[in-house]
Amino acid sequence: MKALRVLGAGLVLAMAVTACGSSTSANETGNASGAAGDATQASQAGFPRVIEHAMGTTEVKAQPKRVVALDQSFVDAVLTLDTEVIGFTMYRSMGEELPDYLKPVAANAANAVTVGTLEAPSLEKIAALKPDLIVSAKVRHEALYDKLSAIAPTVFSETTGAIWKENLRLMGKALGKEDLAEQRITAYQERAAKIGGEIKEKNGGTLPTISIARFAGEPTVRLYVENSYSGVVLKDVGFPRPEGQPTVTDTIMVAISEERIADLDADHIFVSSYEDPSVASTQKKFVANPLWGKLKGEKHDVNDQTWMTAVGMQGAHVMLDDLATIFGVDPAKQA
Repeated sequence: MKALRVLGAGLVLAMAVTACGSSTSANETGNASGAAGDATQASQAGFPRVIEHAMGTTEVKAQPKRVVALDQSFVDAVLTLDTEVIGFTMYRSMGEELPDYLKPVAANAANAVTVGTLEAPSLEKIAALKPDLIVSAKVRHEALYDKLSAIAPTVFSETTGAIWKENLRLMGKALGKEDLAEQRITAYQERAAKIGGEIKEKNGGTLPTISIARFAGEPTVRLYVENSYSGVVLKDVGFPRPEGQPTVTDTIMVAISEERIADLDADHIFVSSYEDPSVASTQKKFVANPLWGKLKGEKHDVNDQTWMTAVGMQGAHVMLDDLATIFGVDPAKQA
């Protein structure tokens, strides 16, 4: 009997130890607090985590659910990663309502409001939204970084534009959605390649050369090189540039005067125009120049918002839609 009592006590002690161990494990994954779903997801995503970015490092203690994106490209990136945007800034083509090209992911911005302009975001409005992450670019808001960081964890890229895919990966790290970021990038690149293949086949086995021109208010027209947002997208499709066209990598565009209109020539020339009276005046002047009429390439007017200012995954997919329509090929959209 004494032996049985000792054995029973041992079993009770073992069960108690096991229960303590289970409780500790539950606390580590967040289950013991009662918020099982969110905490477990955060634990699995690797939070807390430290994010290295253009301004240094930032600790993100839990997986962000409410994000303020102070640049249009990051609104696109955060929404593309199935995360809620609660605040954004107004800038040129983006007013108080999100643009139409973001409709495929707009469900995650149903409650989003403006927090001022890109040039002067309101710290008070941002703080009032109680975000758990703020994102932007150093080139945009370097001077505000410390004040933004006092409101919520803040992550900045160096810039935007040609590095839009790298910036999507940065958002993946900050949101604990690295795998989703890679999935989105892979799907986009596969789609771009398929459309390029269709155009190549339709064009007799070679892809035509292209140029991208933009009227944006200067007394010149901008020739966008491969190291630009739209340049990257068209390069992903596979389009080559005409021999001798500038291929600079330290800028996104080259200013072309009326005397150099011939530098724009290619088999296909994509032309966008920022909506402004001064832009219309410059464009009218260029189009009236006899050299414009001598360009051999087929000209296509394209939307300035998606081809120039979107700078993100959703805008890139709209560009692919445009290319499929222009060249009469399957848009290769995924079901």
